[in-house]
Amino acid sequence: MKALITSGGKGTRLQPITHTENKHLIPIANKPILHYAIEAVAEAGITEVGIVVNADNDAVQKAIGDGSRWGVNITYIPQEAPLGLAHVVKISQDFIGGEPFIFYLGDNMVVGGVKRFIQRFQEDGCNCHLTLARVPDPSRFGVPELKGDRIVSIEEKPRRPKSQFAVAGIYIYDHHIFEAVNAIRPSGRGELEISDAHQYLLDHGYVVTYSEITGWWKDTGKPDDLLEANRLVLENLSPRVEGEVDSRSTLAGKVILEKGARVENSHIRGPAIIGSGTVIRDSYIGPYTSIDRDCLVEASEVEFSIIMAGCRIQQVGIRIESSILANDVEIVRARNKPRTHRFILGRSSRLEIV
Repeated sequence: MKALITSGGKGTRLQPITHTENKHLIPIANKPILHYAIEAVAEAGITEVGIVVNADNDAVQKAIGDGSRWGVNITYIPQEAPLGLAHVVKISQDFIGGEPFIFYLGDNMVVGGVKRFIQRFQEDGCNCHLTLARVPDPSRFGVPELKGDRIVSIEEKPRRPKSQFAVAGIYIYDHHIFEAVNAIRPSGRGELEISDAHQYLLDHGYVVTYSEITGWWKDTGKPDDLLEANRLVLENLSPRVEGEVDSRSTLAGKVILEKGARVENSHIRGPAIIGSGTVIRDSYIGPYTSIDRDCLVEASEVEFSIIMAGCRIQQVGIRIESSILANDVEIVRARNKPRTHRFILGRSSRLEIV
């Protein structure tokens, strides 16, 4: 079995972060989202992995490399334009050949890995195995209609969902999926919808089964989803302290302090992770916070946030909460008079002030 992982698209729902960062490389607990997908398929024993990338950008190739650190061999498959998930499958036919494969959306995260879904696919002897998750707003996803234990139809982003389930971003196929993606036509959005490919399989008598994800699953397509995924991952990490903590500081709960990090006269309440080279000085870091490498937090408070590499937060007079800061962001107290707010913000920025 092979694996096919997505890492393309524009990430419009995560702007302005995705103006400069590939959404699949945004860190969750200081590790790029894409790493979790690769780890999941490697843990399932898959060694041949195709990653679909934007043809006009090599950020993923530079960040991920050849896959040797995970014990897999990675082939990069360029996609000229984001023309839908079924298009992703279509352009990957040469890589997949006639083998069964798991199709994993690289911005999705699921607890417990994917091995159990692969085993179910093999036990069922089916042509397609889908994963379903109960969600509060299924209209954002492909939605299955169920009768008993069977899927009878699937509709992409319906106005009136026929169930409370979303088709999650983990699919397992045999070679018949290529018949489907080559037969369907673009939707009104101009994309080849993966839900249409699934419906084709149903309409033509192929066997489509499913597993329900009973733990947590996250499509990290929006800022709130990123923060929630970060929370869930941090809750399950084991604490370790490899950096320096002075006598005036305290660590409480699950805290990871990576090698080269320093905590000075500060209080960190986990679960939280502090990256290498980062300095926390005269500050409070609250639960569910990830601070990446080479940051400085001084005389400030941060909680339930994702702070990416190289950020500087100094003498901010009110707690920063539920926030995502991209690489090299600075939030500092103004020193000049008159005292004013000064902002340099890109398109689609979000800012709340008090």
